[in-house]
Amino acid sequence: MALPSYLDDSIPISSLTIHTASFPLYKYNTMPNIHIDPIVGGQKNMESKCTIISTGMTSSEPLAVDLTDEPPSIAEALSESHYFTPRPVTRFPNTSRIPLSSSSSIFLQKFFPNATPADWASWQWQIRNSIISLENIRRIIHLSEDESSAIVHHAGGIPFRITPHYASLLSRDNPSQAIRKSVIPVMGEYLFSPCEAEDPLSEEDQSPVPGLVHRYPDRVLFLTTGFCSTYCRYCTRSRMVGNNQRFRGSISQWQKAIAYIENTPEVRDVLISGGDPLTLPDSQLEYLLGNIARIHHVEMIRIGTKVPVVLPQRITPKLIRILKRFRPLWMSLHFTHPDELTPETAAACNLLADAGIPMGSQTVLLKGINDNVETLRSLYHGLLRIRVRPYYLYQCDPILGSSHFRTSVAKGLEMIEGLRGHTTGYAIPQYVIDAPGGGGKIPLLPDYFQGCDNASIVLRNYEHKLFRYPDPAPAGL
Repeated sequence: MALPSYLDDSIPISSLTIHTASFPLYKYNTMPNIHIDPIVGGQKNMESKCTIISTGMTSSEPLAVDLTDEPPSIAEALSESHYFTPRPVTRFPNTSRIPLSSSSSIFLQKFFPNATPADWASWQWQIRNSIISLENIRRIIHLSEDESSAIVHHAGGIPFRITPHYASLLSRDNPSQAIRKSVIPVMGEYLFSPCEAEDPLSEEDQSPVPGLVHRYPDRVLFLTTGFCSTYCRYCTRSRMVGNNQRFRGSISQWQKAIAYIENTPEVRDVLISGGDPLTLPDSQLEYLLGNIARIHHVEMIRIGTKVPVVLPQRITPKLIRILKRFRPLWMSLHFTHPDELTPETAAACNLLADAGIPMGSQTVLLKGINDNVETLRSLYHGLLRIRVRPYYLYQCDPILGSSHFRTSVAKGLEMIEGLRGHTTGYAIPQYVIDAPGGGGKIPLLPDYFQGCDNASIVLRNYEHKLFRYPDPAPAGL
């Protein structure tokens, strides 16, 4: 599987062609527009040229290499022999404040015996040592025949990738474990239903420029990358994630999206998503946030991410310093199950909260994974304890091969019915369907409104008791 070019520093500079041009955005007047084209040739020891058309890049530029906090070579991660091999601590400086839990320590010693706690604490190490092959997931869990067949026959669709941190949460022997079902493929992914579509939300039909979706009047969705550190099997954007031929974020593409936002004054809210934008290097993330934040009519920026859950080591002091500069900045975090509420994830969320970054959670309702009131209540109570407000409970989008994940809408209403009145309102998200065809999010509620009776409306509470609220018709009607 091809990886983003910004994650690959194993390609020698002699094998790249670099084109630069004047770029007036952000605070760097000499910011060059960089486009990197690997020269076609051998996979190793490639010999070609590096052409620099104009200069201006300095160490202070936002795209300059930051050796202490940018990912090491990830191209090597494509080699199966890379896994479970020694990694010098000096390659992965420990800039994280995320603790090593006892369960993570046991997993590290068992499956990565040559790695150190400092390695584990590095988000670059986590990405570089992600599990992407049948051979290596078999070292960690006992695959069922269904799971094994799905990985063997995988072609196209959602890539297979799990960080060591998230792999440490998977049950070794139980294929029915909730979070295991969310990241390990099964053959159900290859069964397509007539109601399913590659792009059920019609995002591509509402994209005025590549990588930008403008569905609602005052806000846009900014797709930055097709890369995630861990791929969920029910991903709404399965058509594009991990597919560099279908979606390849680049600075030039970002530039067009930023120009569109700048020329569309009704846009006040920008949601940065992907893929996962927090897998971008710090320098590129800072560059992107800076160029969006400087647009005077943009009032707020949101980041949609699952990184605090699957890659909590990414929440470094340096990243926190960058994010704090661009207030008001909000985060929408993707949580699935209470098993994800690890000490590492709690620490990551508390670091973000301490930095003044408000966080909301987005959860997809999934059959056999979290379609249980007690499971959702446990998740939402746990989120509040780490200062994350439950925001949305999504009906699973009808992407291709998702029928084994989708519940009935009645099940979703049952979840809200089981929460409302039985726990604090802060622990109750909005249940929504993102309407197929690009209709946007539509909220659903149980039938609390029972109708009208004389000059009152009839309401039902969580105990199924009926109450009347005075609601006389306006005078003269």
